[in-house]
Amino acid sequence: MIPPTERTRIRRHPERAVPDEVEQILTDGAVGHVGFIDDGLPCVMPFSYHYDRSRRNQMYLHGSTGSRAMKLLATGVSVCVTVTLLDGLVYSRKAMNHSMNYRGAVVFGTAREVADQPTKARILDAMVQSYFPGRTLGHDYYPPSLADLAATTVIEVQIDEWSGKARRGGPSGPDDNSLDAPGSAGVIELREA
Repeated sequence: MIPPTERTRIRRHPERAVPDEVEQILTDGAVGHVGFIDDGLPCVMPFSYHYDRSRRNQMYLHGSTGSRAMKLLATGVSVCVTVTLLDGLVYSRKAMNHSMNYRGAVVFGTAREVADQPTKARILDAMVQSYFPGRTLGHDYYPPSLADLAATTVIEVQIDEWSGKARRGGPSGPDDNSLDAPGSAGVIELREA
């Protein structure tokens, strides 16, 4: 676990801080929204990614060598990556108390290009395995050719700081526990517990 810093300390609903769950969130997630500054302006783009707990201070992104974002990330810029797992939709008798149950991680770090071809191939295979467990390289799919590797940029994000936050439970409106109050309240579960 990377200890919280002043930047990663949860201020709004600190009781929802889950720093010990960040690695699981990163492992279970499918899309990382990567934020960076491009030409003086903020930009956030979704990426598939790979995170391996055995290399807990790194996560990996990939994309086309022609991608503007990949070219910028390869220069060593600072990035922020967010991963959110939506677990349920929370409905309340009061509009203000509608919410979502979620688990989220925010990662701050520095991007750099992985140039070594065997390392790129290994990371890309690990990424396939994280999205399609059980598929076997050489049996279920072909390994990337040299041309494929040359057309793909792999970015390592060196993780400096992170935080995790989760909301769990039912609605918290003033009449949500009252069976005779008008309206309805509850949770639409989006994942199995």
